[in-house]
Amino acid sequence: MIFTNCNKLEEIRQALNSKFFERENEVEGILVALLSRQHMLMIGPAGTAKSALSSELSKIIEGSAYFQWLLTKFSTPEEVFGPLSLKGLEQGVYQRIITSKMPEANIVFLDEIFKANSAILNSLLTLINERLFYNNGSPVQVPLMSVIGASNEYPEEEEGLDALFDRFLLRFEIDFIADETNFVSMLKAAGQTIQMPFMTMEELLHLQFLTDRVVIPDEVYKALSKIRVELRDEGIRPSDRRFKQSLSVLQAKAMINQRQVVQMDDIAILENVLWEKVEQKDAVSYIIRNHAHDVITQTLYSLQNEANEVFYSILQDQSPETGMEATQKMMALVADLNKLKNQNESRKADIDVLLNKVTSMQHEMLDRILEPCYLDNLKEKRCSTSIFFKM
Repeated sequence: MIFTNCNKLEEIRQALNSKFFERENEVEGILVALLSRQHMLMIGPAGTAKSALSSELSKIIEGSAYFQWLLTKFSTPEEVFGPLSLKGLEQGVYQRIITSKMPEANIVFLDEIFKANSAILNSLLTLINERLFYNNGSPVQVPLMSVIGASNEYPEEEEGLDALFDRFLLRFEIDFIADETNFVSMLKAAGQTIQMPFMTMEELLHLQFLTDRVVIPDEVYKALSKIRVELRDEGIRPSDRRFKQSLSVLQAKAMINQRQVVQMDDIAILENVLWEKVEQKDAVSYIIRNHAHDVITQTLYSLQNEANEVFYSILQDQSPETGMEATQKMMALVADLNKLKNQNESRKADIDVLLNKVTSMQHEMLDRILEPCYLDNLKEKRCSTSIFFKM
């Protein structure tokens, strides 16, 4: 049962990644939010598949109650929480009919979440945070698992929406498709006909049960303590509550990767959790990545960045000098990776992944350099140089 459900979870992740290009982080974030019963915020321009991704997930979880709404400054409580009961009003009872509205939903998507006005804000905060809805003054426990919020922009400080912003533990910035190949695939509707897998509510609840029991080792707790100290040194002070809630995110991250123990590299997802203001994101990412990755992983990350820089340098500068220099640098990177692999046999699989990528980049660079136009450029350059020395 455990492995069956985990396999389904992986199938869902792969299917969503195939359907939504360059949304791997957001797909993982939504699945983490569901398993940990936390809330997630996506911030980015219109037309970046925020609502489509959330809506697709609701279809995959069979038997789930889904509520979606676009908020405006004119939105009323009736739209989100349900209309008042006329019969109740006749009897002096102030009660809402919540059928098919947010208080009955398991999964909620609220578009333009920061357009929420004061008329609905207090009830919204209570429902999101405490899973309670006060109907006729009496608290009603709601079946809410996760709220997926979306906005085209961050809230302004003077708007008084700090409390609402804080309710979203996971926060992701989302942008238009960057890679041209992916953009063309999106235009061709590639992946749209894929047969989407599904999961029942019972299976999801079982996965949530298992997620709560994922073990967090002491080294992870110690790393979080060190991260807290380093963030404070930078003037960044996430609340104790946010740190406590982040444990469920780590457990969900491990469960998605079919593990029953949190690993150090799972901490990397907290770069989407532990910042308070936009200007803090880079500092938080740097600190968390330093703790999330061991020495080998950090070395691989550095080598990959260097390989990317070398590869793109030849795309921007077609001169023979740049081509020769880039080729030598890429050869040196391949040699470094082979040396690293020989010295760390236990990490051979991880190193081979990057080694294969860098080798492919090296071959593509050589193909470019051997193109006739490139050789003609090189020949012309040599001729001009010889003429210069003859003079």
